[in-house]
Amino acid sequence: MDKKITIGLFIDTFFPMIDGVTMVVDNYAKRLSEYANVIVFAPKYPGSKYDDSKFNYKVVRCKSIKLPFVDYSLPIPKLDRKFKKELKNTKLDIVHIHSPFSLGKIGINYAKKNNIPVIGTMHSQFKQDFLRAVKFEWFANLFTKIIIKQFKRCDECWAVNQEVANIYYQEYHYRGVLTVMNNATDMYLLPRIERVKSIINQKLNILPDEKVFLFVGRINKLKNIFFIVNSLKLLKEKCDFKFKMLFVGTGQDEESLKKLIKSYNMEDEIIMCGKITDRDLLAYHYARADLFLFPSLYDASSIVQIEAASQKTPTLFIEGAATTATITKDVNGFISENDEEKYADKIIEIMKNEELYKRVSENAYKDVYVNWDDRVKEVYERYLKHINK
Repeated sequence: MDKKITIGLFIDTFFPMIDGVTMVVDNYAKRLSEYANVIVFAPKYPGSKYDDSKFNYKVVRCKSIKLPFVDYSLPIPKLDRKFKKELKNTKLDIVHIHSPFSLGKIGINYAKKNNIPVIGTMHSQFKQDFLRAVKFEWFANLFTKIIIKQFKRCDECWAVNQEVANIYYQEYHYRGVLTVMNNATDMYLLPRIERVKSIINQKLNILPDEKVFLFVGRINKLKNIFFIVNSLKLLKEKCDFKFKMLFVGTGQDEESLKKLIKSYNMEDEIIMCGKITDRDLLAYHYARADLFLFPSLYDASSIVQIEAASQKTPTLFIEGAATTATITKDVNGFISENDEEKYADKIIEIMKNEELYKRVSENAYKDVYVNWDDRVKEVYERYLKHINK
């Protein structure tokens, strides 16, 4: 196409809230802005101002309501006259929704009304969320059917890995065009790794010969964070090496996690690092870690495992997790049975086998690491095909 296209990305969570989907949309928008006009349609948060002028793309915000007991707010675009007017006056060439809920639905409706293509990305295993919220399988199935109806209205849907595609086909009974579009990261392999490691050692008072384990993400029980601490308690009793565990992130279960750590008398071994928004500093933490611990059964595909791989840090997953879709056991990542003691045993096994560890670390970088620059070029080409069609 000769003219610059205008792309609308619709998301139900955005900065200052940081999660995997936020990072995906931000990385799409930053890079797509080199080829096109990009507008992100997102919620604003009650009592929280955020400076959107620092982005190289436009952000249009709608009102939202804070939800009790969870980290998220509920966008209410239909009740926001200013937002509706701005959307109506915008001439988009393609819509890409990153959630099938409030703003996603608005994006689909806009695309249908203006006869332009709409892509939908399946980032999450929604049925798990519904089951936790309502506790009844029947209701969870009903709500899942409702969101599948939204995805069916898209011209094409993208699953973040093959396992997620299988879940949507087999469990959620989605029938439509479904393409696997893996996530990526903006991180690059850091030079002078030993210097980087010494900076983190100094900052966090870690000895050079101590093993370091890492978790990055929301401090939320959905991420299986208590499983990590329980496994590390067993590890401390069994292993003959010293270690530090770094939790990077914030979330609603932070205090409960701190209490558990204190009850196990593991405050020396486990460091709560809080939220790290500096991407270079975060990369330093990945580089210092010997192993990234990610036993989440909730996540569909997590950017953090790709970020870890960017610094040749392999991840230890749990068997059956959707996040293992891009992993071959003991080749480019590690997988343990869903048992805290066996998870601890697996950590010991990994740390003792230097040859295996080194091989898997190199393969994680070679196989799992993908940079957003390469991925977004592919995304842009796919957008153009849909627009031309």
